[in-house]
Amino acid sequence: MNANTDFSKNANVAQTAPAFLSVWDMHAYYGESYIVQGISFNLHEGEILALLGRNGAGKTSTLRAIARMNDPEVTHGEIWLDHKPLHNMSSHEAAQLGLGLVPEDRRIIQGLTVEENLQLAQIAPPIGWSLERLYDLFPRLGERRKQDGSTLSGGEQQMLAIARALARDLKVLLLDEPYEGLAPVIVDEIEKILIHIKEQGITTVLVEQNAVRALKLADRSVILETGVIVFDGTAAEVLENEELRAEYLAI
Repeated sequence: MNANTDFSKNANVAQTAPAFLSVWDMHAYYGESYIVQGISFNLHEGEILALLGRNGAGKTSTLRAIARMNDPEVTHGEIWLDHKPLHNMSSHEAAQLGLGLVPEDRRIIQGLTVEENLQLAQIAPPIGWSLERLYDLFPRLGERRKQDGSTLSGGEQQMLAIARALARDLKVLLLDEPYEGLAPVIVDEIEKILIHIKEQGITTVLVEQNAVRALKLADRSVILETGVIVFDGTAAEVLENEELRAEYLAI
């Protein structure tokens, strides 16, 4: 690679247009390990962002930091959602504002039916996502509403995890490795759901090892390398730039 090539011209620079989700100079640690090293990006309402990078780049840590989880520990920076500051909030308070994290392990509650998993997450009364509307979007879940959620197939559990996030009147969906271990036909189905969610104005941040599929779905991409943003631009730019993909994504 040419040493003078610079893919980070937009990295760590807040955009001037009004943003729906804004991360500014965020630093986070696991103990003494410096994981997220001063990243900044803006995302507009209804956009899908592919947050990419090699293993250990800090992608999951970034999602968890935005969601205000207890780990990693955010030591500096600001996070804003729809003009409201999240950086001093707990994960519960951030969820009440419409931020939903679907972790890689999905966290389906064993012993509860599909419907009970959804009802547990649902705000009362439902503002935007009634059970009927969720079942219209996820007909497989409607067919299995009385089945223990932990006995569903991997793809169905992923659908339940996304539906459960929507049930909280979601504004921003944070997805960590939603395609992992799923057959391509199930991934196709989940992507159609994510497109529908986008059409409803919901903003999505997608961490996914299948970078090509994520980029084809996304509007924009941020690429991380050891906790630092090395690229911030459109998804199309990444798909069209073979050197960039080879350097940071190995594709």
